[in-house]
Amino acid sequence: MRNNRKLAALSSVLLLLGCTPKDKTIKIGLLMDTLQTERWQHDRDAFVKRCGELGAKVLVQVANGNDATMNSQAENLITQGVSALVVIPHNGTASATIVETAHKANVKVIAYDRLIMNSDLDLYVSIDAVGVGARQAEYLVKRQPKGNYVIIEGAPTDNNAALLRQGQMQVLKPYIDKGDIKIVGDQWAKDWLPVEALKIMENTLTRVGNKVDAVLASNDGMAGGAIQALAEQKLAGKVLVTGQDADLAACQRIVDGTQTMTIYKSLTEEAYKAAEMAVAMAKNEPLTGNTTMVPNGKKDVPSILLVPMSVDKDNMMATIIADGFQKKDDVYKTLAAVNPDAADGKEAVETKETAPVKK
Repeated sequence: MRNNRKLAALSSVLLLLGCTPKDKTIKIGLLMDTLQTERWQHDRDAFVKRCGELGAKVLVQVANGNDATMNSQAENLITQGVSALVVIPHNGTASATIVETAHKANVKVIAYDRLIMNSDLDLYVSIDAVGVGARQAEYLVKRQPKGNYVIIEGAPTDNNAALLRQGQMQVLKPYIDKGDIKIVGDQWAKDWLPVEALKIMENTLTRVGNKVDAVLASNDGMAGGAIQALAEQKLAGKVLVTGQDADLAACQRIVDGTQTMTIYKSLTEEAYKAAEMAVAMAKNEPLTGNTTMVPNGKKDVPSILLVPMSVDKDNMMATIIADGFQKKDDVYKTLAAVNPDAADGKEAVETKETAPVKK
């Protein structure tokens, strides 16, 4: 009896000291390069939502384009007890250190949207980047099979940028070889920055005397930068311009007529799939769904690659808006100010007003 009383008293003391049962909630680390681009905010929100539905808590860290910060944040998340780490790398090669560090702590790693190179990566979840590049180029050559093209690629440190170029050149090369298409500008933009695309486009226009027929910009932010340069020369809306990500500003430019198309990727689908795989890994459950193998320089990484879609003003309503990715009132806001009938997405009008370029 005396011993029981002692045990009860000890338990009461431990409770008062905060020694409660260990929290068994699954923790997933989401390590992000940046949140400055609109699309990454969509990814984060969808990922956190789906993990919550699956009973997991997400710890989010944003490195703001700094590789050393990203490595430090990864160590911090591991210290906080995450069971799986989902990484959107800034530099796909530098992030190999994160995989090595995580594996030493028995934490599995998923590369999200951007492949982590030269590492023993556990899984890669992304959109088919080669397919994205091919769709961008196909859209242009169908409408402009001859002429002067400018190519603005993404960050040279991002493997996705290289994959996009691979798809683009698969389509463009036969036209280039025949002499139908002439590449008058071809540069990589540091960190995918719109301001870098602006500079590239300004310099190219000056060098070729404004003789440009199409701009193959690898994402919407850079498309915005290129269009700003075109607008300064009164060429906005006269030159075909591609994009990717279905950012709001890009969708507005498309219905306004200054950007020609974007690539719509179901970011919700991508984020949900990554969340489901991360939770499964945390529970040591087998991965489900079809996978393909993608080489990263060290191994063939099991990968889930989703299918992208080309969107222009003709199918904007049936895709991006129908899916709820962007709101109709927001997309058609500029047109509605000029012509209220255009706000239903069925009528386009000519306007000099364009959506602001995000920087």
